[in-house]
Amino acid sequence: MTKSDKDQHITLRIAQEPKADELLARSPLAALVGMLLDQQVPMEWAFSGPHSLAQRMGGDDLDAHEIAAYDPEAFAELFTTKPALHRYPGSMAKRVQQLCQYLVAEYDGDASAVWADVPDGAELRKRLNALPGFGTQKAQIFLALLGKQFGVRPKGWREAAGPYGEAGSHRSVADITGPESLAEVRAFKQHAKQAAKAAKRAVEQ
Repeated sequence: MTKSDKDQHITLRIAQEPKADELLARSPLAALVGMLLDQQVPMEWAFSGPHSLAQRMGGDDLDAHEIAAYDPEAFAELFTTKPALHRYPGSMAKRVQQLCQYLVAEYDGDASAVWADVPDGAELRKRLNALPGFGTQKAQIFLALLGKQFGVRPKGWREAAGPYGEAGSHRSVADITGPESLAEVRAFKQHAKQAAKAAKRAVEQ
């Protein structure tokens, strides 16, 4: 959050589970980890992962320093223990640890420092894109999430977020505010996937 927004109360309904959403709302690192896990699994599963991980680590939040220094095999076990935290628990455990190691090296373990006092949207996208596991699309979606639901809105943030920054859109997790919008985002993703398959078939014919 930006300095002016630190005291505002944020309510999220991304994980569709109160305790998991409460953690996402108050913990910048949990939000980043949720975004990292958001691939090849349902969005609710991905964003409930940080809360499940915190519980398995014996706390109520995630700490980048602790995760960065964790024994890799033991950390992977936290992900693979049933119910697994992801469809690909081993590889995602490694990615989460790499993300935290990067945050420790570049931001002293403070995830919010990635966007604190950022001068503009382009710089924020650049910082997010530099995070391990964050490609251009993931960086833009998280940038949109920061702007739409966390109040982090540096100059040009919508433009930097690309189509995900559009007001009133239902393209990504940035637009989920409850069950109805979740269904709309899911429908959009399904339609986009079908359109991509159709385009591929047309090219191959």
